[in-house]
Amino acid sequence: MADIDTIAKQFIDFYYATFDENRANLSALYRDTSMLTWEGTQIAGSAAIVEKLVNLPFQKVQHKVTTKDAQPSSGSVASLLVSVTGLLLVDDNTNPLQFSQVFQLIPDGTSYYVFNDIFRLNYG
Repeated sequence: MADIDTIAKQFIDFYYATFDENRANLSALYRDTSMLTWEGTQIAGSAAIVEKLVNLPFQKVQHKVTTKDAQPSSGSVASLLVSVTGLLLVDDNTNPLQFSQVFQLIPDGTSYYVFNDIFRLNYG
């Protein structure tokens, strides 16, 4: 397996750049077996996940990743568990929101897809 931290960084950079630019383009990262839990709401399947992300109640968003951690998630498959924390700047708001997100990435040919995605805003 390639270096876990390198794979995680490449995924995180691509995911958040794509999310911030055009959320509809995230569809290539999900499959019909993928699941997203967004603020406690579970959504299954690529089409439903992308529909949720595209219809979030903001026009502009900018993610600023502050921490990222990655571990192998299986002894037999080159899958990864990736944990991210950071700040969100939404629309023209100058007060960032704190978030955490966890991904389970499963190999698919020479790349990975998101099998599980859990997102939470962190209040406090």
